[in-house]
Amino acid sequence: MDIKRIQLQSHGDQRGMLIALEPERNVPFPIRRVYYLFATRQKVHRGRHAHRHLNQLAISVRGSVTFLLDDGNGPTEVVLDDPSQGLLLGRMVWRELYDFSDDCVLMVLADQPYDPGDYITDYDLFLKEVHAELYPAGLVACLDR
Repeated sequence: MDIKRIQLQSHGDQRGMLIALEPERNVPFPIRRVYYLFATRQKVHRGRHAHRHLNQLAISVRGSVTFLLDDGNGPTEVVLDDPSQGLLLGRMVWRELYDFSDDCVLMVLADQPYDPGDYITDYDLFLKEVHAELYPAGLVACLDR
């Protein structure tokens, strides 16, 4: 699955902590968009989509959130609850976010600006598209013989 935890270097002393996010240093892509989620109510599910081309780095700068991730080969759960760790999400990974703590602030860095055409919001369509990439028509024909 095209996901990876990234440990971010913390700098600090008795005054507090600081983490710098720098493109192509600890963020493995140019940053073209930043957004954050907060004040998410209990039992709310966010996401429920995949991106055809977008790469993202998600960081829970406060609190915790659970990600359900699927690349077409089955789901896995990841909990983000440490502001010194990021979760790198590659393209064609279905994501659903839930179990937000009351104080959760989730920041997301993206390598592209917002493009509604990049979203796949239907899980069955996602599975068709991701499996078409994993098993192109010619390869599927060979496997069926």
